[in-house]
Amino acid sequence: MKIIQTQPQRDILPAAPTPLIQMRGVTKTYASGGRPVQALKVLDLSIAAGEFVCIFGKSGAGKTTLINMITGVDDLTAGEVIVDGVSVHGLSENEMAQWRGQNLGVIYQSFHLMPTLTLLQNVMMPMDFCGQYHPLRSPRKAMDLLRQVELEEHMHKPPSKISGGQQQRVAIARALANDPPIIVADEPTGRLDSVTAETIFSIFEELARQGKTIVMVTHDESFAHRVSRSIHLADGRIISDSRSEGGWA
Repeated sequence: MKIIQTQPQRDILPAAPTPLIQMRGVTKTYASGGRPVQALKVLDLSIAAGEFVCIFGKSGAGKTTLINMITGVDDLTAGEVIVDGVSVHGLSENEMAQWRGQNLGVIYQSFHLMPTLTLLQNVMMPMDFCGQYHPLRSPRKAMDLLRQVELEEHMHKPPSKISGGQQQRVAIARALANDPPIIVADEPTGRLDSVTAETIFSIFEELARQGKTIVMVTHDESFAHRVSRSIHLADGRIISDSRSEGGWA
């Protein structure tokens, strides 16, 4: 009888998913007072689809600069940012604007709503900008988004007629206008009182449960245990990167 020798079976591990956001050796240097200041120092970061990431750090740590590298609103000094397979900083200015409008929902601390437009018109702006406006479907979609943030009854008002917390909710609705897979928020609760900030953060938690990838800059570390991942920056470098077992799920 011929004995066939076989190698012991090895467990085959599934391939790691390709990160949705990759930052490779990202460096950003500004000129300040005639001398260079490094806001980011050869930073590497990968974020998977569906993560809810909060970025913490003191003023000047590089938090907003990191966000600006992902959104492409500021130039790199060195390195590369790849979002869903696209080398962001290799795009032309026009390509960048179109790409950003279709793939990112960007939310700012200062809301950036157009004061002469109604809330409904503000929410429809990204649809128009990306060539996705439809005279029947777009107003209905904008109304639905305002309904989700509980502001449908105010849709014909200008931003000046609602509170700061309500304006931030409109900004969130506007960021969702083109149904982007990634939401990027820079201190979205920074100008709000604690009760209103909790309302806003709860909206982000619900978006995370819906499968959106969220990258949020915040100074409020009380949110750390409620996200899937917490990253701390100091002097342009990542000093800690931890995942939560509980998080938002």
